[in-house]
Amino acid sequence: MAAAMMAMLMAGATPLVMSAVQAQAQDQADVPDNDPLNLPENIALLGHNDPSVRKATAIVNGTIITDTDVDQRLGLVLAASPQTISTEERQRLRLQVLSNLIDEALEIQEAAANKITIDKAEIEQTYRRVGGQFKKSPADFGVFLKEKGSSEASMKRQIEGEVAWRRLLGRQVEPFVSVSDEEVKQVIDRLKNSKGAAEYHVGEIYLQAPIGTEAQVRANADRIVQQIRQGGSFVAYAHEYSEASTKAVGGDLGWVRAEQLPDSLAAAVEQMPTSSVSDPIGVPGGISIIALIDKRQVLTVDPRDTVLALKQVSIHVDPNASKEQAQPKVTAFGDALKQLKGCGDVAALAAKVGGEVIDNDNLRVRELPPQLQEVMLNLRVGEATPPFGSSQDGIIRALVVCGRDEPQDATLPTFEQVQSQMEEQRVNLRARRYLRDLRRDAVIDYR
Repeated sequence: MAAAMMAMLMAGATPLVMSAVQAQAQDQADVPDNDPLNLPENIALLGHNDPSVRKATAIVNGTIITDTDVDQRLGLVLAASPQTISTEERQRLRLQVLSNLIDEALEIQEAAANKITIDKAEIEQTYRRVGGQFKKSPADFGVFLKEKGSSEASMKRQIEGEVAWRRLLGRQVEPFVSVSDEEVKQVIDRLKNSKGAAEYHVGEIYLQAPIGTEAQVRANADRIVQQIRQGGSFVAYAHEYSEASTKAVGGDLGWVRAEQLPDSLAAAVEQMPTSSVSDPIGVPGGISIIALIDKRQVLTVDPRDTVLALKQVSIHVDPNASKEQAQPKVTAFGDALKQLKGCGDVAALAAKVGGEVIDNDNLRVRELPPQLQEVMLNLRVGEATPPFGSSQDGIIRALVVCGRDEPQDATLPTFEQVQSQMEEQRVNLRARRYLRDLRRDAVIDYR
């Protein structure tokens, strides 16, 4: 969800901590050596203190956000970070998550005020789809979330917030956004004139930075970049932190040319290598983090758009074995691949080496890891890659090409495609303003 009010929360954290320390010191100084309460040694509790009772962390226009809510949503964030999070970083993330939950509550409330309700069946359907992306049944996905310190309820609440907000924008914002035919024609003309120029597939995480909070927001952006570069999921962080409407699709801006981006972002993306993440970049009203997913040339055929039908063969090795111990099995796998007689022979090969086979009949070369793309372009149908992977991961793989469809001549995007992208950009801008106004008018009681 959006990264609202984070800077203000962080700005207030230091004096709050200082006040707590000072109060504790004062309490200790005021306690005399004797016991002023004169408590008996043997006491019996006459009431029950239930630790399962959830205490409020914030009340947003009457909606209660508890510590449990924050902890469970934090579990989703930590699941996207393979590295260990320090205690200090965890506390910063809690503040961010609380801010996100406040925005989520505001979005759901505003949707309800406009008589928009999200059917439970729709939430359940989306939940099943998300679980399917993890190759888990709904029941197994619930267990997975619990293992990560989260819950099914927390995931469904996030789904409800995102769906409600998109539907609200569809009713309250999108009807009032228009792009003229002349504007679309101008963009198409520029595309025609820029044939062969670079085009970029970009992801963005946008953080608002109200006046006076720029330093705190930039510090938070620095931490996000560090987490992603250490293996965190850009898509997951965009879902959780970005204040752009594209957060619902993991921050994906699609394919854009440099001139379609703000100058500061255009300058960065033109210098970035593919599959990299930028340092935080100042833009009007906030900070952006850019991921360069891929790049190509406008209206030019790219061999990496070749669509492949593949079979993946994988074998398991002991992840605790040394390289020398695992090498004989890897060598035998490689030798068997060299003797492969087409895709019809894959099942027999897998049985021989004790491997598993997975089919994928619609994969573009550009969707493969960069290290494999050049290899795949040079393989003929029926040929396999050398084994790849790491014995430390416990899995060694190879890909067999079973079919290929060469890319067709590149064509201009349609009038409707250009118009839709321009409208999305304008809806995104108005959505930021909408949420800003909701925050400004909200009654929030922090506990």
